[in-house]
Amino acid sequence: MAVNLSSLELDSAGLPEHVGKLLEETGLPSRLLELEITESIIMKHADAVISVLKELRALGINLAIDDFGTGYSSLSYLRHFPINTLKIDRSFIPDITTHPGDAAVITSIISLAQKLRLIVVAEGVETAEQQAFLLSQGCDLVQGNHISKPLSATEFEQRILRKTGGGSIPVRAIS
Repeated sequence: MAVNLSSLELDSAGLPEHVGKLLEETGLPSRLLELEITESIIMKHADAVISVLKELRALGINLAIDDFGTGYSSLSYLRHFPINTLKIDRSFIPDITTHPGDAAVITSIISLAQKLRLIVVAEGVETAEQQAFLLSQGCDLVQGNHISKPLSATEFEQRILRKTGGGSIPVRAIS
């Protein structure tokens, strides 16, 4: 389960403790939770964020930099942040199969992330050709309308129930 964190949530006192309590209350294993922080938030609060991210990682939670490439990223920070996943922003995806320059940027980001042992996710995949290119370059995961349009919790539950043969899985929002 991936959850986006806002700058207010990241700045709030006791975030790791709050998340830990929510995991206990819901019974969700920490390894199944991924907290996504946008690149711009991380870059604005870099030094202050590192200790909070380390505490969250100590709980076994996965951390992702979302919208990578849209801000003023400092590549040196990538090796200092305790993250697991790099999510390439959707703005890089539309022309990867038609413009060599766009393809080169994506290939470079994927290569860098692999060398840092990060999971690479491409956002905004709209076509089978984009998906095939990304996977051929070593991108680990893709998301976008080619895979599925955004779903409500009810639609998600119905889709999962169809795929799992109708077993019961409660879906609820965590606040």
